Amino acid sequence: MAEAFPLERIAPPVREIAARLTSAGHETWYVGGAVRDTLFEQDHGRAPVRTGDFDIATSARPEEVQALFRRTVPVGIEHGTVAVLDHQGGAHEVTTFRRDVKTDGRHAEVEFGVSLEDDLARRDFTINAIAVHPDSGELKDPFAGRVDLAAGLVRAVGDPATRFREDRLRVLRGLRFAAAFGFTVDPATWQALCASAGDLAHLSRERVRDEWIKSLSTATPSVALSLWRRAGVLTEVWPELSSLPSEAEGWLDAVTPREPVLLTAAALSYEAPGHRGTGAPKLAADAVRRLRFSNHDIARVEHVVVALGDDAPDVHNAAAVRRWIARHRAVARDAAGATPPTWPDRDAFRAAVEETLGSGVPLGLGDLAVNGEDLKAAGLPAGPELGQTLLRLLEAVLDDPAQNTRARLLELAVRH
Repeated sequence: MAEAFPLERIAPPVREIAARLTSAGHETWYVGGAVRDTLFEQDHGRAPVRTGDFDIATSARPEEVQALFRRTVPVGIEHGTVAVLDHQGGAHEVTTFRRDVKTDGRHAEVEFGVSLEDDLARRDFTINAIAVHPDSGELKDPFAGRVDLAAGLVRAVGDPATRFREDRLRVLRGLRFAAAFGFTVDPATWQALCASAGDLAHLSRERVRDEWIKSLSTATPSVALSLWRRAGVLTEVWPELSSLPSEAEGWLDAVTPREPVLLTAAALSYEAPGHRGTGAPKLAADAVRRLRFSNHDIARVEHVVVALGDDAPDVHNAAAVRRWIARHRAVARDAAGATPPTWPDRDAFRAAVEETLGSGVPLGLGDLAVNGEDLKAAGLPAGPELGQTLLRLLEAVLDDPAQNTRARLLELAVRH
């Protein structure tokens, strides 16, 4: 743990910003998730999924930061944060040393003109309360965060209950860090975290959604979901998943790709006694809508749940596989990647779906060798029956793709 901090890992634009602040007489330190992640890599010999950037904390007040740099954006100036833009337009956060004056569990009023130690004392967990000097690489670590990083421990700075009262989002952040790093939560911190789980209604749904997505993006899904369940968080923010049995958690690890929206759809599709999942696409859509997912993601979740509620096709029947894909074409690849272990020949089915989608065989009306105009030119009357004829032709082609020629389809169309 005595290894020097590798300052060369810090991007040149960030080093340039720190150097200018220092030369102007302002105390300056590197902070943020990348400090934690870099130290974690040193201690554990493996790089985590990156969960943060190198940010800068400084004694300079926001207006002084703005005066020093030509291009800035006041991204959170009321809390002391100014984004400094580099030559390529990249944004780097510079935040004035601050401490909380008043918080309501969602928002904080802060004051400036305090020390680095005061600034670190307001942070959530010890592993996030470490600063690096830009010139020497010296660590400022008043809460032994480096020790906790090496020991694999998530521990609140100071009194855990106070930290969670200041910002309820820290409950979810603590679970995310534990899952992403494979750490244990300090017993006192865990007790306070679980006690605060019932207060998450104070948080905006967008913040909850973002933490859910970050958790599934940075950790093994079963680990993240298990922590949310054991902490009592699922009951508060995902009641639809609160009765999800523990055996379903391991199934999520087999979902491919491990993409948060698809994992969410898979979890909401799970069917078990006492847990309404498959067959309830509206329930799934309402759940993700409540957490302010985008309209695109809401539709995707709903359609995946519908597809997973469909009967599993015989993987050895190519026509049955094609028909299943045709029914769920917009999400066929997603749904195949999220098929539950109850589906027979799951791996073979996923392979069959991939092979079919990559083969170029016709799977929808737009793939047919004829269209409505062709049928009218062949003498079929316009109207609803024309659409029914096209659907009938598609059925024939799904059964045998070799029939998808203009001559053969016109022959079939006029025959009936």
